[in-house]
Amino acid sequence: MASISDVIGRLDEQGRAPLYQQLRRALRDAIADNRLAAEEALPPERILAEQLGVSRITVRKALDALVSEGMLTRRQGAGTFVAARVEKSFSKLTSFSEDMISRGRKPESAWLSRAAGSANPEESLALGIGPGSPVYRFNRIRFADGEPMALEYSTVPGPCLPSEFAVTESLYDALDIHSSRPVRALQRLRAVLFTGEKAKLLGVAEGAPGLFIERRGFVREGRPVEFTQSYYRGDAYDFVAELNTQGA
Repeated sequence: MASISDVIGRLDEQGRAPLYQQLRRALRDAIADNRLAAEEALPPERILAEQLGVSRITVRKALDALVSEGMLTRRQGAGTFVAARVEKSFSKLTSFSEDMISRGRKPESAWLSRAAGSANPEESLALGIGPGSPVYRFNRIRFADGEPMALEYSTVPGPCLPSEFAVTESLYDALDIHSSRPVRALQRLRAVLFTGEKAKLLGVAEGAPGLFIERRGFVREGRPVEFTQSYYRGDAYDFVAELNTQGA
C-alpha cells in the first residue's frame, strides 16, 4: 500500500478542525470513493502517525470514531481493515438514510408503491388502530451507492402524515416534520432465504440468505406510528448490538 498521505493528502495543522476530525473525514472520503477498498488493511497506528506527522493519539481517535460508525473493523492480532459490510446498530433508533449517510454512503430509493389505504388485520394489530382505519403504505428498494441493500415495506396511521407524497427520501424525516417521529421501537429479527420476486429485486441468487426485521415505532406518548417490515441482504449487512451487565 502507498503511504497513507498519498491516498488522503496531508492534514492542515493550521486548520479550524482538530487533526483527528480532519483525519476521520479524509479516511471516510477515501473509503466512500474506493481509494481505500473494502477489506483493505490500514498500516499500524505508529506508521500512520509517522506518515501523517501527527500523534498516535490523533490517529487512535480518528480510527475509533470510524470503527464506531462501522466503516472500519479491528481484528485481534491482525490490525484495522476497511469494513466490507454495512453494520447496523440495534442500540440507536435511526432510519436507513441516516445509517448510510453516517457511513459516508449515498442512500437512494426506488419506489415499488406508495399509496393510501385501509388497515388490514395485521396492520391494525401492530398499530393499535381499528380495522379499516386510514393508513399510508410505502414500499421501496433501498440502495447504498447504487447497490440494492434492502426491501422495505412501511405502514403509518393516516393522521401521522398529510398524504402518501409527504415521504420523499426518509420516512423518519417526514414523520419528524409532522411531529410523529418514533423515539422508541420494538424490533424482531429472523433469518430468511430470498426467493422469487424478492431475490430478483435485490439482485441476489435464489436461496440467498437474508435478514428479516419487523419494527414497531412509538412516539413519546406511547402511540404506535410505524410498522415496517424490511428484508436485508445477508451478504451486505450486519446487525450489531452493544450489551452491558446490569448496573454497568
